[in-house]
Amino acid sequence: MSASIFGSAHKFLHSTTWSVVELASLAFVGLLFCATIFWVFKDARRRIAEPALVAAATLLGAIPPFLGPLLYMLFRPPEYLEDVRERELEIRAIETRLGGPDVRCGVCGCPVEDDYLVCPVCTTKLRQACVSCSRPLEAAWQICPYCETPVGVEAPVALAKSPRAPRSTPSHSSG
Repeated sequence: MSASIFGSAHKFLHSTTWSVVELASLAFVGLLFCATIFWVFKDARRRIAEPALVAAATLLGAIPPFLGPLLYMLFRPPEYLEDVRERELEIRAIETRLGGPDVRCGVCGCPVEDDYLVCPVCTTKLRQACVSCSRPLEAAWQICPYCETPVGVEAPVALAKSPRAPRSTPSHSSG
């Protein structure tokens, strides 16, 4: 009885069907292994900026098969680079809103930066540029603080500083 069970098991394990099942299983395991390596590579590229570290993380994900991705997940950065950039932009925007007075063009009222020489909207000259270093100069300056060059007599248009919160002005009607 036992000889016939072992004989039929032996016969099955040496059959073409078992060879196909074995080959399909190995192909599936190999495909799963390649997929985990690819996942580690893609995830590392989204989380790590330096290519050498991405390669090291991918190697870590590949070397101990199926254990590597688990190790990578333990040591990977907690957030994506895109999320870090977005958070930094939000912080900069908040700092800008909370920062100093809002500088605007005196002609069109468009917001301008401190280092603009010309309004980008109406092309009004806002500041004079230093003849030596080309940095923007304030109207009251007699000498460039960056390169010590004396400032010429050309006067730029004054900038308007808008208040932090817009005030409503009551309309006075004469009558």
